[in-house]
Amino acid sequence: MIATLFLLGVGTIPAATSEARLLVAAESADRVYDLAFDGSDLSVREVIDVGYQATEIEGPHGLTVSPDGKHWFVSIAHGKPNGILYKYDAETHDLLGEAELGLFPATMQISPDTGLLYCVNFDLHGDMTPSTVSVVDVEGMVEIEQVVTGSMPHGSRLSPDGSRHFSCAMMSDELIELDAVTLEVVRRLELTDGTGRRAGGGHGPDAEAGAQAGAGGAPQHAAVAKPTWVQPHPTKPVAYVALNGVHQVLEVDLEKWKITRRFPTGRAPYNLEVTPDGTRLVVTYKGAQAVGVIDLKTGKELARIPTSRPIPHGVVVTADSRYAFVTCEDRGAAPGAVDAIDLETLRRVSSVDVGLQAGGIALFPATQRPVAPSRR
Repeated sequence: MIATLFLLGVGTIPAATSEARLLVAAESADRVYDLAFDGSDLSVREVIDVGYQATEIEGPHGLTVSPDGKHWFVSIAHGKPNGILYKYDAETHDLLGEAELGLFPATMQISPDTGLLYCVNFDLHGDMTPSTVSVVDVEGMVEIEQVVTGSMPHGSRLSPDGSRHFSCAMMSDELIELDAVTLEVVRRLELTDGTGRRAGGGHGPDAEAGAQAGAGGAPQHAAVAKPTWVQPHPTKPVAYVALNGVHQVLEVDLEKWKITRRFPTGRAPYNLEVTPDGTRLVVTYKGAQAVGVIDLKTGKELARIPTSRPIPHGVVVTADSRYAFVTCEDRGAAPGAVDAIDLETLRRVSSVDVGLQAGGIALFPATQRPVAPSRR
């Protein structure tokens, strides 16, 4: 067939390429970077200054893009004391609105079901008391509710249909499920290290199964597992949780609400993403300067890919499941970077420098190709 095409003058069939547009937050530079990937190289399209205090580092942390790709949102972690959510136009990067959230707002996502934005308030201030999830009407940029969940919530992610919100309470070792419509906590799962040991040192038959309770049921103990991210599977009723404190990723059956598998990982897994085809899990190892790629059928790590900077942070995967993009922090005054990883060859194929402490990352919808930077 290929030979016939060549003889007809068609020549060889070019390899498919994946174009992508993404945003990256540089937390210690108060900047968001608009990047493009042409299928082989990453490049900076535009740099957007964010925040309102010229003399302070305000800490842009989380990023998300609206499902239609017309707007993007960034959480500003540091405030007086509360943080802020900003809304921008995706083409011009004009600021369109803002809303005050809670203490140290971090990761977030918009539900395709409710149209609301859910942002965890990580709360680095004071005692390790239960914090909240801010729920925001993004049309009017109004916070309509703060739902109390657990201590230092992180990894704000929604079920594929947008009806359920999940987050990890890093300092109370919990996975928490929120009804995205009623805004009520419906289930809690206590997370352990797999030995039957509770984070507070106890043992018991329900150490794995956890407890179903409302907001007042949060356990009070020192964290051991330290979950930092949760990611629902795109088609199956399971979710994956990164346990930063014990170097594991958990698979949780969302129907039975129980832990079903544990995957050993590199040191300090931090963020993770399931490929849209549902076959692999991509995990950043914050303590190992690497990214792990895990086969979800076998549970085996297929590759551990070194990153260009010492502290990998966030990760997103293209809609065709071909490329992963990873933000990397460096130390001191060295710039951060974004790495592009080919999930077919399992190699890093491109890197681009960005600002200090590169963290939050978000992809635009696959239907929105990179466009020329705005001229302002």
